[in-house]
Amino acid sequence: MTCESQFTLKSLREQVYDYLRIQMNEGKIRAGAFLNLNDISRELGMSRTPLRDALFQLESEGFITIFPRRGVVVNALTLEKIRNIYEILGALESAVIVLVAVRFRDSDADLMERYNQQMGKALDQNNFSVFYDANLKFHNVYLEMSDNAEMLHSIKIHKERLYDFPRNKTFVKEWELHSLEEHKTMIEMLRNHDFNSAADYIRDVHWSFSVQERFIRKYYFAKHLDLDLSEEGNGTVE
Repeated sequence: MTCESQFTLKSLREQVYDYLRIQMNEGKIRAGAFLNLNDISRELGMSRTPLRDALFQLESEGFITIFPRRGVVVNALTLEKIRNIYEILGALESAVIVLVAVRFRDSDADLMERYNQQMGKALDQNNFSVFYDANLKFHNVYLEMSDNAEMLHSIKIHKERLYDFPRNKTFVKEWELHSLEEHKTMIEMLRNHDFNSAADYIRDVHWSFSVQERFIRKYYFAKHLDLDLSEEGNGTVE
């Protein structure tokens, strides 16, 4: 196989991957649904090979499950999965804070403060897209100081599982206000170079499932009136 053909195959795989992610993000492919691979191949005008490769990547990231001889199903985001993702993100982000402590400067805290202010303005204006982007940038100020590419990739994928499946373009304002205050606490700790306390706070408060659970239930599950949210772990996002 030539280098050119390898590049073409990679490009096709990425196109299929992006297409499927967009479909899931917009809710056009719903949790629990089996994918019709023939329809997708026809719609994209591509063979099954790049589609298969894209599906393997999506499965490795937790978005789908491939059942041999049965098909491909889109995974639901359950309360239990959200709990697990919060635990992972709390552990990873707190580890990053400790690892990058020697690189953190007051100017970085200033940048985090500006992003937090942008989030506050976006919340006042009911602008979810700006709020969402500023929130990611807030955390990326310290995350992008890390040289651990594998850790950063894991954080990125787990956040995409939380936020983009599909993207819920609504606010739970009480939660967002709490997040803004938590961000202020994080900034203060980082300004004071109390990195261990900041790491603990990120893990035990900001990314704590037990602390955030009442907001999580409202954000992900409140609109599904047929769910019995009193039974822990039974909720699913569809």
